[in-house]
Amino acid sequence: MNRAVIQIRHEADELAAITEMADEFVEGWKSGEPQDPVAVLTFSSPAQLFTVISPKRWELIEHLQKIGPSSVRGLARSLDRGIKRVHEDVTTLIEWGLIEKTEDGKIWVPYDEIEADFTLTAAA
Repeated sequence: MNRAVIQIRHEADELAAITEMADEFVEGWKSGEPQDPVAVLTFSSPAQLFTVISPKRWELIEHLQKIGPSSVRGLARSLDRGIKRVHEDVTTLIEWGLIEKTEDGKIWVPYDEIEADFTLTAAA
């Protein structure tokens, strides 16, 4: 299964995140077992996450997962949205790695599963 993990990490969490990634690497290395491919998209704050992945963009990702590879025009038509806005959304999502282009120029979501992982804690 090809999956992506979306997480929010603050500066204080950076060392912990690096340590966790290193531990997972070592575990996979020692076990010799194939690991599920995972892409990790890290945002510095909820505001940054919601700027990149708005409700419309999340809907676009979900829809594209259902219909498979599509042209931007076809995607806009199937979402009943303007092509200019869909193109803008697709461009941003490609920049962040949530959508990719095929060799023939269609767009698709390369992940079977996208997991959002963030925790809200009270200030100390």
